[in-house]
Amino acid sequence: MAAPRRPIGGATALLVVVVVASACWAAASAGVEPSGGIRRRLREGAGRKVGGRTDVRDVEGDREVQELGRFSVEEYNRRQECCGGGGGGVRLEFGRVVAAQRQVVSGLKYYLRVAAAEEGAENGGDPGRVFDAVVVVKPWLESRTLVGFAPAAASSNES
Repeated sequence: MAAPRRPIGGATALLVVVVVASACWAAASAGVEPSGGIRRRLREGAGRKVGGRTDVRDVEGDREVQELGRFSVEEYNRRQECCGGGGGGVRLEFGRVVAAQRQVVSGLKYYLRVAAAEEGAENGGDPGRVFDAVVVVKPWLESRTLVGFAPAAASSNES
């Protein structure tokens, strides 16, 4: 025999209405942001494939990207000195990062196009040579690792 049903009390019914209304309000307001919200972020690429590369905007003005470019040249020079990296002992002087892409991996992987000149060379305004550098940054470990550094012409075939 089934147990008799008890009607819901007024306080319980009011609590259910308040919870449902709050959930509906929260869901509705989550999609409305003053700066354009979710639609704007999707248009700008926030909905891209996870792990895909994204172009870094304003490379020239991005201090972190420029610092990573400087780091990649310094690390290249250090490896040339200590390990005889096969570059003929030519040291490079950082110019600037001219293009960059970012990829989320276990950390952030930066693909940088770096302009650098031979140290001490009279280049008369010539930006020097262009190199492709790959740097992995793991902020929680305060770690930066140069994964690759090669002349742009040689590395453009590697993808």
